[in-house]
Order: sequence, then structure tokens, then C-alpha cells
Amino acid sequence: MKKIYSATEARKQFFKLIRIAAKPGSSVTITLEGQPPVIVMSQDEFEGWQETLEILSDPQAMQQIRESEHETEFVEWEDVKKSLSV
Repeated sequence: MKKIYSATEARKQFFKLIRIAAKPGSSVTITLEGQPPVIVMSQDEFEGWQETLEILSDPQAMQQIRESEHETEFVEWEDVKKSLSV
């Protein structure tokens, strides 16, 4: 499905673009004079991006993430299956 529309096309198909952009993981790019100045996405998607940016801009949160990466213990899949008696 086409996800790039000129402003003129977007105006003609506005409600269709809203339905497309409302789907999880989907967005619509709207061009104006050949440049893509606008992207339309669902509110959930937008809020997810905002939360990600907040975390990335928080030095303490990023330090905790980096530290927790070294604390992760991995278990082999075969061992998990054995412990679950699968």
C-alpha cells in the first residue's frame, strides 16, 4: 500500500490516511513541493516515540540500562525445555 502522498492527494484521501496511520507500526508521509515535511502516525505510536526520547535523554536511565545489560543471565533453550519438562 502506498504510504507517501502529496499534500494534494492527502487532502483528497484524508480519512483513508487516518485509517492507514492508525494501524500499529504504520505511518503516512505527506510531501509538499516534493519535500516530506509531515509524517502522520497513531497517537500510541507518537507517545511511544516520545517515551523513548525521554529515556534516551535521561543520563541516569541510560546508565541503569547499560549496567543492567551486563547483569543479564542467558539460559540455553535446551536447558529451559528440560526445566519445563517439555
